[in-house]
Amino acid sequence: MNRLGLIAGNGVFPLEVARAARERGIKIVAVAHLNESDPALDSVIDEVTWIKVGELQKIVDVFKNAGVEEAAMAGGISRARLKDSFAPDARALRMLAGIGRFSDDAVLRGVAREVEAENIKMIDPVPMISHWLARAGLGGGPEPTPAQRRDLDLAFEIARQLGSYDIGQTVAVRDGMVAAVEALEGTDAALRRAAALVGAGLVVAKAAKPGQDMRFDRPAIGPATVELLAEIGASMIGLEAGVALILESDRTLELARAKNVTIYGYAETVG
Repeated sequence: MNRLGLIAGNGVFPLEVARAARERGIKIVAVAHLNESDPALDSVIDEVTWIKVGELQKIVDVFKNAGVEEAAMAGGISRARLKDSFAPDARALRMLAGIGRFSDDAVLRGVAREVEAENIKMIDPVPMISHWLARAGLGGGPEPTPAQRRDLDLAFEIARQLGSYDIGQTVAVRDGMVAAVEALEGTDAALRRAAALVGAGLVVAKAAKPGQDMRFDRPAIGPATVELLAEIGASMIGLEAGVALILESDRTLELARAKNVTIYGYAETVG
């Protein structure tokens, strides 16, 4: 591969994919989303076209005009902000009419099908930053207590049960009580809501949904996640080992140690 199309969402994930590609000598041709993607993309990517959320034909046109044969998605789109920033074009409206359900997974798969219909293969960008995948066991912060491990087991059980409904990736538990399940508001707002209800000591699980296509919507945390957990007094976050990403991992794990927040790689063999 000598060039990669990048559909950039929010957060640092698109930036890190772009940097990793650059280190490999891969040219990046990106479409970034207004009011979602980080403006810093302009400084690390060879070609960036800024679009509104829903301009599907423009994504295809940019990639085809640049001779892109492989493309990847990195970063999410805030569902809570779609009411202000969603501007679907005719192609997007046809795609949405055909998927039957306006859920994250269905929409992302629909976008991928449209791109691949133009002979542009959608790939998983994570192999370029595989060193950031969560490892099983303690990653940073204090060793979890038996009570916290039980709360984490419960949080993951609930996350997996609800994941089939494409509700969200995050569940917060304290002392065996479910404090919040992520829905339309997103992870940060769900965690703030949980802390407002039950106070400090939350145990959080962030899990992929059953059957989730890892090319598009992989669970991830970064330094901002740890800052939020510390701010609300949460004790621990568990991530699916080998599945979830710890972005800027050195910085994130060091911050967890400094803030006394446990980051734990959850796997059946250890948890």
